[in-house]
Amino acid sequence: MHGAVRVKRGRLPHSLRYHIRLTLGFFDYIILALYFGFVLGIGAVIRRRVKTSEEFLTASRSVPVWITSLAFMAANLGAQEVIGMCASGAKYGIMTAHFYWVGAIPAMIFVGVFMMPFYYGSHARSVPEYLKLRFDEKTRGFNAITFAVMTVFSSGISMYALGLLFRLVLGWDFTASVLLSAAIVLIYILLGGLTSAIYNEVLQFFLIVLGFSPLAILAIAKAGGWSGIASRLPPPMTHSWQYLGDASGNAMGVEWFGMVAGLGFVLSFGYWCTDFLVVQRAMAADSMSAARRTPLIAAFPKMFMPFIVILPGIAALALTRMDVGYSLPPKGDGYDYDQALTTLMAQFYPSGLLGVGLTALMASFMSGMAGNVTAFNTVWTYDIYQSYIRRAAPDSHYLTVGRVTTVIGIALSIATAYLAQRYNNIMDLLQLVFGFVNAPLFATFLLGMFWRRATGHGAFAGLLSGTLAAALTHGLTSAEGKGAWVAALHTFPSTMAQNFWIAIVAWTACFLVTILVSFATAPKLESDLRGLVYGLTELPKDEGVSWYRRPGPLAVIVGVLALLLNVVFW
Repeated sequence: MHGAVRVKRGRLPHSLRYHIRLTLGFFDYIILALYFGFVLGIGAVIRRRVKTSEEFLTASRSVPVWITSLAFMAANLGAQEVIGMCASGAKYGIMTAHFYWVGAIPAMIFVGVFMMPFYYGSHARSVPEYLKLRFDEKTRGFNAITFAVMTVFSSGISMYALGLLFRLVLGWDFTASVLLSAAIVLIYILLGGLTSAIYNEVLQFFLIVLGFSPLAILAIAKAGGWSGIASRLPPPMTHSWQYLGDASGNAMGVEWFGMVAGLGFVLSFGYWCTDFLVVQRAMAADSMSAARRTPLIAAFPKMFMPFIVILPGIAALALTRMDVGYSLPPKGDGYDYDQALTTLMAQFYPSGLLGVGLTALMASFMSGMAGNVTAFNTVWTYDIYQSYIRRAAPDSHYLTVGRVTTVIGIALSIATAYLAQRYNNIMDLLQLVFGFVNAPLFATFLLGMFWRRATGHGAFAGLLSGTLAAALTHGLTSAEGKGAWVAALHTFPSTMAQNFWIAIVAWTACFLVTILVSFATAPKLESDLRGLVYGLTELPKDEGVSWYRRPGPLAVIVGVLALLLNVVFW
């Protein structure tokens, strides 16, 4: 039996009502049930190995490299990534692939080759703890608090995406959908901690590939292949670089400098190099070599994900302009891009395959949510609770705190899910949050790891200035009716363009203020910086190791492949 599609339309443009209902068949429910059983089973098996807070929160640095590599990528493959990137494909075209080929791959190479020796070699349990070792306690505290807030927002976006999906396509109540899924994530994290989350992320990665690859093939074939899509869409939608000369020449409303500096440098490096959500996966590896290779191995599947999650969105827009019985749901004067993926599933997936697709979406939700929750409970337990509330408690106490924090983190995420409803593209909201937190943080890490003169006072003042600069930029500019809560001094053509410039301003403010304050304050002794700063740290040697187990050759191969993809879709 095929998934039944029921569509209701109202009068355009403002009184529009557009709802999709999918009828799941017996095999669809079987697939969902099997997935839930596997997820909870992994948690139950790993539970026997979790006896200490370190095993629960950091996996005791014992996970094999192929597991950490897939988890490193899957932690960034949440519902907001899958649904949001498909939506951005429909909204911005192939230029969205820059979030991978420019906005991920170079940074993944950098963190593996240059930054992971400091993270792993310092024996820090978290990114904020590294900041304490390199700078001081107040810098760690500021980052821990802002990161905790960011993870709650990001997890809430995942929840919103899943609740919206199940309400639209299955007719389930939004709150009930969120609570059911949150309960499953809560159970398997409580059982196995970070190790359970990492192994489930690997399972979720394969489900996502299996669930969405057929959709990409079917949608693109229906649209006449890439040549058929290109013939029905404006040229800027099918070229990644050719129309970046002027902001008015593409749907994203950004020029090449904003793309390279805002996304390719600030947002990208800020996320992949400093966000504990992904760095935590590499830090769980069983050796320094494995930790360095983790982001590099993850880069291989990462650079090909646009063909699975972005191309269907582009095809959806092309199909909307064809008389084939499919159209993107309208929203206001435009389209509801966040429904691109679900409407395509309604159009193309029969029973059975529909179950695989919905299970993949459920997996993407759980991947994103679990990643944020495990990062949140580690930072809260070690960097906030242990540092400022109760310093010298027994380890069993911190294990309990970690589990309680998991429950609290999920509860807070549920509360923030409703904020995402103001946006017609959840990737816009996610990039805004990154601009406030990760953009200035990358400036701090860049100076901290590669300039021994940077001081704790400078780092703290820089982070504070960068965050305030991001808020002020958002308050003085507007895009698509958002921002300008202070005054509308400038209007950006798209929310994404505004996000890029918020990130650029935040990074620049943090970078400059950190340098100025550092010159005015006393640095740490060089003896206190060994293992924490480039030039005072002995990097790992790779002599006698096979080329595929060395970061250098892997980095070159990844870089060449990413460059070729940019050239092909120029």
